Amino acid sequence: MKGRISLNMFSKLFKKEKKLNIDFCMKNLDRFLTDENLKSYESFMSQKNIQYKEFECQSRCKECKTSPYAIVNGEFIAANDSQELLDKLRQIRDGSYAAKS
Repeated sequence: MKGRISLNMFSKLFKKEKKLNIDFCMKNLDRFLTDENLKSYESFMSQKNIQYKEFECQSRCKECKTSPYAIVNGEFIAANDSQELLDKLRQIRDGSYAAKS
């Protein structure tokens, strides 16, 4: 059938972006977020498929003191530094993140 786009092809062209719900601990952000990557975080968080909340405390004191983290769609994600955390958040957004066991 010439001139007709299959529904499957149409779906691929306009793939729905996965919505990410990201929770941050304000104390953790204060501890690990640097001035150098603040603009990168702001740019990432302003995307339409990203929703985020900052909580004063998430009662994860042990993790909070040792590394930057975020809770993404209910999953705890930690990193060695704030840039690595942002890289992981981007990978999750893009569907290429593989959690290390």
